[in-house]
Amino acid sequence: MRNLTLPDSSAPREGARRHAPSAARNLAPILAVLQRVLPESGRALELASGTGQHIAEFARRFPGLGWQPSDANPEALASIMAWVEGIANVAAPIRLDACTPGWARKFEVWNAMCLTNLLHLISTAEALVLLQEVPKALADGGVFCLYGPFRQGGVLVSEGDARFDASLRAQDPDIGYKEIEWVQGVLCDAGLEVVDLVAMPANNLMLITRRAPR
Repeated sequence: MRNLTLPDSSAPREGARRHAPSAARNLAPILAVLQRVLPESGRALELASGTGQHIAEFARRFPGLGWQPSDANPEALASIMAWVEGIANVAAPIRLDACTPGWARKFEVWNAMCLTNLLHLISTAEALVLLQEVPKALADGGVFCLYGPFRQGGVLVSEGDARFDASLRAQDPDIGYKEIEWVQGVLCDAGLEVVDLVAMPANNLMLITRRAPR
């Protein structure tokens, strides 16, 4: 488990709940995209649920889906549990390291999966495992919604992105922004189809892919 210094590292707490300012800022635009692409019913998995802020609101907005929060960091589970307490269509959070080969085979398939702001915080090798496992965990027609900052066309698109990427690589040279074209290629090679690539605020992107029939 990496101990990185990030903009949200000193996020305030309210009891067990942790508050990440970035999660609060990007929630509305993410929801606007999910409103267009998520199925009305089925099973949905959020990878790297973090504080739990996102999945609590996802579950409220999409009550026909049964949501499963998860995170690789066991210390995150208490905050997630506090955020989702009392929401009927959310299961208890589970510890799941999506960078571990074979994790997809531990579950029944999912109709939707969401991942926010993780790929730049893990190595390329770890990202490759995660991206190759996702299609194995999706039902036919299932959607994978991936949000975050990326290199686009081989470049970092703003000075702020360049500074953040440099700060990440200074802490761990194996991590940093991934090429969005590489991410798309890995997912397509593994059996997903690109549905949309949406420009989001602060130069972020949201990639929507769907599992083709096997």
